Amino acid sequence: MAQPHRKPTINDVAALAEVSIKTVSRVMNKEPNVRDVVRQRVQAAITQLGYQPSLSARSLAGERSFLIGHFYGDTGGQYTHDIQLGMLNRCRAAGYHLLIEEIAYNAPDVEERAAALVNQVRMAGVVLTPPVTDNPIVLGVLQRAGVPYVRIAPDRDIDTSPIVRIDEWKATRDLTEHLINLGHRRIGFIKGKAQHAATRLRYAGFCEALADHGLAPMPDLIEVGEFNYASALPAATRLLERADRPTAILASNDEMAAATLAVAHGMGITVPEQLSVVGFDDMPIATMVWPQLVTIRQPVIQMAEAAADILLELIKRKDAGVWENPMPHRQLDHSLIIRGSTGPAPGQPGAALRPVRSA
Repeated sequence: MAQPHRKPTINDVAALAEVSIKTVSRVMNKEPNVRDVVRQRVQAAITQLGYQPSLSARSLAGERSFLIGHFYGDTGGQYTHDIQLGMLNRCRAAGYHLLIEEIAYNAPDVEERAAALVNQVRMAGVVLTPPVTDNPIVLGVLQRAGVPYVRIAPDRDIDTSPIVRIDEWKATRDLTEHLINLGHRRIGFIKGKAQHAATRLRYAGFCEALADHGLAPMPDLIEVGEFNYASALPAATRLLERADRPTAILASNDEMAAATLAVAHGMGITVPEQLSVVGFDDMPIATMVWPQLVTIRQPVIQMAEAAADILLELIKRKDAGVWENPMPHRQLDHSLIIRGSTGPAPGQPGAALRPVRSA
């Protein structure tokens, strides 16, 4: 009976190239301290044998791990999808694998789960997104384990770790200015989850823009959602059922803005003639609804790529015994995207009013 074909191993590559296993691993890890002639011999042996390295084989040199984690605390959605897409772009190019883990922010076993992940699955580094990005328990677990991490859009202790963000305060201020310049004074606001840094920053930008025009937020026009479509339906309904309903609503993300449009359509309220609606993030849903949403374009994929780039650099520096100081902070640009969901406040002439654009 014919013997089954055996997959080549790192030992086979080392024997054919006449080098040590550690040298093969260094070549696969693209480390610089290998002579060109030796590197070429190892690569030729890998090609000849058709060798596919495993994570354990690649980790032999220097006890290195080739796993990067993404810890997130929401239920997914387009934002999380885009974060993971951006990270995958960079991880694949650098020869790393991405480990995805949802961590409930307020779960009683959050420390136990985070510690189990760090101890049982050896990770080279982690990227954290809201609200886990501000969870002190998870951050403490990573710090004690010596695992490098980068936080996206944090709200607390921003000088203690590498971060990537946009200026969410300024972005929401731009959105609010756009509505004010269209003559709107009764502006409703739908917040997101309390644990998210974005919730506080976006509401602060809204309030600041109002104050600059001698206005103040109206408590009766402030509602709370969960950054998802379903949660915004009752919030928008309460706002639009009021006898003195707002002439504009700023929702803290595009999903909640889309829900606001649906409620308005169901009540026979025309957009933008009777109601203006704006969102945040410029996710695909912003162009799937009618009218298409005015929103802030947040470059989520690029933010994730930037976070992964910083993390990969920190991993190299850690391996070399040199840690970044001060920690790198990167702020990406946002853009105000003007579409069809806003118009002059009822009774206001549109020609005399100017939109605001920012980048």
